[in-house]
Amino acid sequence: MRILRVAQDIFPETVGGAPYHIHALSRDQAANGHDVTVLTVADELDEREIVEREGYTLVRQPPKLELLGNQLFTDTIGYLRGTDDYDIVHAHSHLFFSSNVTAGYCRYTDTPLAVTCHGLNSQRGPFWFSRAHLRTLGKWTYDSADVTFCYTDVEQSRLRELGVDADIAVVNNGIDTERFSPTGPQHDEIEAADGPAVVFVGRLVDGKRPQDALAAFNTVRERCPDAKLFFCGDGPLRERLESTVAEEGLSDAVRFLGRVPYSEMPTVFRAADLFVLPSRTEGFPRTVLESLACETPVVSSNLEQTAKIVDQTGKTVEVGDVAGLADAISSLVTDRQRLADLGDHGRDIVTTRYDWQDTVRETTRVLGQIADISDPTPKERKGRASSLPLAQDELDVK
Repeated sequence: MRILRVAQDIFPETVGGAPYHIHALSRDQAANGHDVTVLTVADELDEREIVEREGYTLVRQPPKLELLGNQLFTDTIGYLRGTDDYDIVHAHSHLFFSSNVTAGYCRYTDTPLAVTCHGLNSQRGPFWFSRAHLRTLGKWTYDSADVTFCYTDVEQSRLRELGVDADIAVVNNGIDTERFSPTGPQHDEIEAADGPAVVFVGRLVDGKRPQDALAAFNTVRERCPDAKLFFCGDGPLRERLESTVAEEGLSDAVRFLGRVPYSEMPTVFRAADLFVLPSRTEGFPRTVLESLACETPVVSSNLEQTAKIVDQTGKTVEVGDVAGLADAISSLVTDRQRLADLGDHGRDIVTTRYDWQDTVRETTRVLGQIADISDPTPKERKGRASSLPLAQDELDVK
């Protein structure tokens, strides 16, 4: 199968769950014999660059314009005119203008199209903009697709409530449970902590709410004086967070590790006692699965798509509830046996339901199902993705 993948970001140039998902899916589909090309953006380029990366072709283009952090590639339509060379186009996230343009082109030319939803709201731009975009161009983009991939049945329900009537395939996001395991090297600085180690992993942006983790930790220290907090990631809020640490006298308890290479992330989760993620919005974050695979429990915001699994493997609190976040962290880091039990259960859930190769296999199956249709009308293509059973997101593993 010949796949053209359109993505705003890709790993390792950009860190995060979606960029890594796109890279790893392309890499493993190529390893399985498929011809994969990824079209993406590169700020530092003045003209198109084509490179081979781990089995797939990467086409990097400079941005043509940017609005509220949303970039449109140079000559996106020009490249899409070559879609006759591909069996299917696979765009990632409705949030990006290039995905919207891709959807429009595929709809106009009747080119088979799949779109993956990596979360309904943006963590980069203003919340009002992402909500307005979702209800207009976002909805239109999903309705233009032959199939939309979601990680959870919660996101599927939300798209249906929005009025999206395109076919939806729920395919669990997975991780490499051999790499992310409780055995192996641990991050030196976190391991050296002389008390419970709490880690925040993610970009230091408002959507991830790292400021809530820091505010809650001030209270945690009152109850557990030897606790340590590690920020693993970088972003525009780092300077403000570092200033707050200095002002609150927390320099001995809070560390900023910066961007840790993805190859070293298992060492971070193994060394930590607890992972905290107080995000305002998420899709289905890989970091939660990666932490649990390493037997590290999770405290996160109460987001519908992740609450079922986190409630079984840690605790959830409402978005912005700093006092509740402090209570949840404190109650867990002071109960070592509870941490161990939750960690064991988390590992069991992830290895049972969230293996990465299952994600690759099911995604590829659905793409092939769409691509195999010869010269269909849009109406005939509708309904095709639901003609075979699709993976369902079963979180209530006991």
